[in-house]
Amino acid sequence: MQFRVAVEDFLRFCRLERQLSAHSVQAYTADLVDLRRWLARDLAISEISTAALKAYLEHLVGERKLAVATVRRRFACLRSFFRRTATLGLGADPFLNWRPVLPRRKRLPRTLSRAEAAFLIAPGVSGLVTPREGDAAFRTILRLMVATGMRVGEVCKLRIEDLSPDCTTLRIQGKGARDRVAYVTDQGLRQDLRRLLDWRRQLSSAGALFLNRHGAPLKPQSIRARLRRHAAQAGFSRRVTPHMLRHTAATLLIETGVDIRFVQRLLGHSSIATTEIYTHVSDEALRTTLERANVLGGLASP
Repeated sequence: MQFRVAVEDFLRFCRLERQLSAHSVQAYTADLVDLRRWLARDLAISEISTAALKAYLEHLVGERKLAVATVRRRFACLRSFFRRTATLGLGADPFLNWRPVLPRRKRLPRTLSRAEAAFLIAPGVSGLVTPREGDAAFRTILRLMVATGMRVGEVCKLRIEDLSPDCTTLRIQGKGARDRVAYVTDQGLRQDLRRLLDWRRQLSSAGALFLNRHGAPLKPQSIRARLRRHAAQAGFSRRVTPHMLRHTAATLLIETGVDIRFVQRLLGHSSIATTEIYTHVSDEALRTTLERANVLGGLASP
């Protein structure tokens, strides 16, 4: 089988069988297209050797000088792709006896401080009014993401039937077809969700919870663009993204003393190692602890 045909089969497999998000499939597509361009011609899968992939790695790192994180992600995609083609009997897996060792830089997630998060979701910052106009629904989205750590794609997938009648629980369609349950403990947020739910049920008894102005399900890019404008209007000098709200939710929970295993379940992480990075960003907790310790004060002479 030719590389191009194998790529189409792999992407179809990712969409239908692995149930990967559109964002992940798009990233895989870009990674495989990049390798196809570098190969210069459409080789058969069996013709792509370990030596060829080592040369491709040297090209990415040495000539194009891509960031290590980008190269790691790209080769993670290639490992998955060639593992699939080997399973189908299309050729030997070139990664069978070779696994690139690339340094993993541990980036601290970008978060909002407690004060910044409170100001961002405060009413009246940018004229938040009614669900019909979309502004109150947008504020509900912001509060929901800060309270539960939901991904922006998960927010857009929320359906009317995913909310309990009293809006205290949500069923979240997570990555990799892994569903989980989140709990809404804030009374004000529950009331806002109930109002939004009542309004949506006037239009339909099922379907997406959050709609755009045309009545279609809200898209992640719409929330990103709206949040960028909202943050600018609120006076934020740095760019604020939906994923920062997810990071902020996790960090605030850790700072409050919530067990990391509960945070892992809330965020839908398959490994607790992914959640542990938030234990390194609790600067507010560190500051208050140091203030209580008052090391120099304890050394003062009587």
